[in-house]
Amino acid sequence: MPVFEYKARDRGGRLLSGSFESGSRDAVAEQLEAQGCWPVSIAEKKDDLLTSDLSGFLARFQTVTENDRLFFTRQLHSLLSAGVPFSGSFSALITQTENPKLKVLLGQVQRDVEGGLSFSQALERHSDVFDGLYISMIGAGEQAGVLDTILERLVQIGEHEQETRQRIKAATRYPKIVISGMVLAFVILMIFVVPTFAKMYGGAKVSLPLPTRIMIGTNNLFMGYWWLMLAAAGGGWYTLKRVLATPIGRERWDGWKLRIPLFGPIFLKSALSRFALIFAILSRSGLPVLQILDVVSKTVGNTVLSKLIVGISDAVKEGANLSNPMKEAKLFPPVVLQMVAVGEETGQLDKMLMNVSHYYDREVDYSLKTLSSALEPILLLVIGTMVLLLALAIFMPWWDMMKVFKGGS
Repeated sequence: MPVFEYKARDRGGRLLSGSFESGSRDAVAEQLEAQGCWPVSIAEKKDDLLTSDLSGFLARFQTVTENDRLFFTRQLHSLLSAGVPFSGSFSALITQTENPKLKVLLGQVQRDVEGGLSFSQALERHSDVFDGLYISMIGAGEQAGVLDTILERLVQIGEHEQETRQRIKAATRYPKIVISGMVLAFVILMIFVVPTFAKMYGGAKVSLPLPTRIMIGTNNLFMGYWWLMLAAAGGGWYTLKRVLATPIGRERWDGWKLRIPLFGPIFLKSALSRFALIFAILSRSGLPVLQILDVVSKTVGNTVLSKLIVGISDAVKEGANLSNPMKEAKLFPPVVLQMVAVGEETGQLDKMLMNVSHYYDREVDYSLKTLSSALEPILLLVIGTMVLLLALAIFMPWWDMMKVFKGGS
């Protein structure tokens, strides 16, 4: 279907521009007039065939990142808040988007909406890009007629999660560099250094010490069966993904993540911060508590916590206050429970939950700052142990050989 670029004036006299996929210029004009716009010019867009084919090919391998989705949400909110019609906003976003896959996706969403689907229903067809929280909030915004407000809330959630990811990346950058250096050093030693000493000691008439035998055995295993090790690693990764795709496997994995020393508390606090932030934002948007708990349970990011939130929802459904089942869940500290109870009594639950989110954000910041200092001695111990074993493996046979030479002389 051909693409037509247009320029039109809205009811306020503002000049709008964009593009439509349609069968003819008259059909584009009718769409614009239906949206309350007066066409100024409509021209068929002539795309270069090679460029079009290349864009379609690249879109197959491109991914839509969280940054892409956040940029789209922020821009759509700005356009709708400025009074630009929905279709015109989408046309402008499609023109501005550089990500080939997102450009194709937005075009499909626009066509679905023009074909009669709601915005949330059109997004639901692309659940690999737009998660349940995003689709649920868009649906609630459409029903209440506050879509621009909901988009602003989604931008707020996206920016919060983006900041959290950046803090975690910054805190784990040093351990990643050290571990990568250790792996690289191990590979270099196994390929270039150890084989030389293995040949040297192979002709010596001395009994090799245990560290040297371990070093030579590891080298033989690495050089002779590296392909099998890679296959085992790939098979293990594939098996793990299949296990995590099952409900039981995912639940056990999420429970194990919360029990990892040093990292477990960070995962838990980040998830609880997300719970409180989303709850507060949805509450400010006017959604009922039970619907909020249903949305949060599906988007908190941990199946163990999701089950606990479902239990809280069941208790609230039976008439309990929110703070009582939260206390029985044994996840929240007393200060948080007190803040929630005060929020329920004063009718300012959204404000108090926002404070809870800030509280957990501060806790995550503190945990991340102490993470590097806690990991540093562990990494130094591992590196020191490796260097000591390597030194013993290399030099202990020399000492034995020197003793043999002295005894022979």
